[in-house]
Amino acid sequence: MLDTVKKRNIRHLSLQELEGYFAEMGQPKFRAKQVYEWLWQKKARTFNDMTNLSLTLRAGLSEAFSLPALRVDASQFSSDGTVKSRFKTHDGHLVEGVLIPTEERQTACVSSQIGCSLSCKFCATGYMGRKRNLDYDEIYDEVVLLNQQAEATYGKKLSNIVFMGMGEPLLNYRNVLAAIERIGAPDGLGMSPRRITVSTAGVAKMIKQLGDDKVRFKLALSLHAPNDQKRSEIMPINETNNLKALIEALNYFYKETGNEITLEYILFNNFNDSLKDAEELVKVYRQIPADLVNIIEYNPIEAARFTKPPEATIEQFMDYLSANRVNARLRKSRGKDIDAACGQLANKAS
Repeated sequence: MLDTVKKRNIRHLSLQELEGYFAEMGQPKFRAKQVYEWLWQKKARTFNDMTNLSLTLRAGLSEAFSLPALRVDASQFSSDGTVKSRFKTHDGHLVEGVLIPTEERQTACVSSQIGCSLSCKFCATGYMGRKRNLDYDEIYDEVVLLNQQAEATYGKKLSNIVFMGMGEPLLNYRNVLAAIERIGAPDGLGMSPRRITVSTAGVAKMIKQLGDDKVRFKLALSLHAPNDQKRSEIMPINETNNLKALIEALNYFYKETGNEITLEYILFNNFNDSLKDAEELVKVYRQIPADLVNIIEYNPIEAARFTKPPEATIEQFMDYLSANRVNARLRKSRGKDIDAACGQLANKAS
């Protein structure tokens, strides 16, 4: 028997490649479509799940290919209904995803990497380092498993997906786009890309690439500071992707796609929460075709020195944005009691 490590992941084959395999085996062409449906639409976790194939055929597939699938390792339930799950990969890595339920929607917050290399000072994942990228089938599995949780817990399917979990999606570009293609495909999950938002810490070159590739999903920029000096202090990526480059890239993305852009801005006490900061944020906002600015409550982590501003400061900041005709929304964090909120993911489920 072939060593599992050397077997090709069957989900990395296209339908045409599967057809070629079955032709070589002297099997009819429709077998490939049957298997492809099991892999993507019917969400088979093992070859034995493919019950309309003969035992001999299933054994042959198992001999020739691997079918590594993400599995739920642990789940935690927040008092506000949020569910955080820790998933285990076939090679023993751990990665987290979050189900965020509201009356109107069921949102899956998914990860794109195991850990992260960007070292943002306020984010728990940034202190982990990057172990590896997630393959597109692993990202797909996250969505499948979170959808199953949504149906089992709330009786509703996922309505939205946000790439706001562990990792920087644009540094795993190929796999993220391939996963979104499978999520949206009629022979996949059939979810509209308009219901998907990819969040980036700001990789200007890849934001432009999204424009060139005419993607159909929404984009969110993790801004978190209104000038280069402060942004570089908390987000090292700003040293090579400054605000001028990001503003240019976002304008290019919008020109090429017309897709919705959101700015994300976490408020840190006595760092980026003054009226002068608000004034500078307005200036940045006016240079970007952004639909919305999400003002986010900071969620403390053990490794960082930041704290959340007083309510009066947050209110003053929001009032200034409103008075200057900025479409801003204060986003209340969910799942804080289980470390599932924005910036808290660090494989601590138990």
